[in-house]
Amino acid sequence: MMFQLFVLADFLYFPKDKSEYIPATISLAVFMILAFITMRIIIKVSKRQEEKAKEFEEQLMKNQSVQKDSH
Repeated sequence: MMFQLFVLADFLYFPKDKSEYIPATISLAVFMILAFITMRIIIKVSKRQEEKAKEFEEQLMKNQSVQKDSH
């Protein structure tokens, strides 16, 4: 157990010079913004596809009712 904690502690690095956090903060902010934009795009595309599916379903229902009436 103690060995595992020692091994995991090697991966933790807290620099004394806090300016080393700046590049990490910038890259985190960039990726968060890109993730948010991607999420918004996916939501918009999904809503468009939902509307198209509803229109297609209504068209199919209308065609089925017309076919039933003609028989």
